[in-house]
Amino acid sequence: MNDRLHAAVAAGVLASDEQHRSLLRSIVEVARAIFGAKASSILLLDEAADELVFEAVAGAGEESLFGRRIPSSTGIAGWVLVTRQPLVLDDVQSDPRFARAVADKTGFVPQGLMAVPLLAEERALGVLQVLDRPHQSRFSLQEMELLGLFAAQAAIAVDLLVAARRARAALRDEGDADVAVVARVAAALERLEDDRRAAGVRLLEELERVLRAP
Repeated sequence: MNDRLHAAVAAGVLASDEQHRSLLRSIVEVARAIFGAKASSILLLDEAADELVFEAVAGAGEESLFGRRIPSSTGIAGWVLVTRQPLVLDDVQSDPRFARAVADKTGFVPQGLMAVPLLAEERALGVLQVLDRPHQSRFSLQEMELLGLFAAQAAIAVDLLVAARRARAALRDEGDADVAVVARVAAALERLEDDRRAAGVRLLEELERVLRAP
């Protein structure tokens, strides 16, 4: 793969990564504002490391939590990820699933929370959390449903983010002929405009459908 093509495709992947990070950040900020919460966060699953990573944080613990990693099965977030079930807790610290030692290390120990899994088809991608309400207000089931809608949108962004990261990792292998073909197609698609670009996307979607067929 020549240097110019590699640089162009890599730049596109990196831009996509940053855009999705920004979208995740917007999701946690809006969730925190709507629920009047002290904090909100998105943890993504790093399958290779088997860890959950704080990918977006708004509110309390923002500076200390971003980028922090915990074992994927640890605590309440780990339980939500593994079971793929949403959870509402008014007293987090009395729940046996609560990982107090981990919370202490982050510098933020919540009192109550709502957590929902981020799902893309059958895959669990991570967890969206909203933590602590003013005046010890309880989270309602209706609010859980609303958070579920946020989670559905976040899952779309996360799925794209994961795909962008995989593409970036693949680009590191300069000698992979298959990657070079994908890079050339991606670069060509980026140069198209309007109807031709839309037609190209539809063609790739149809190709993906054929390749995934049993």
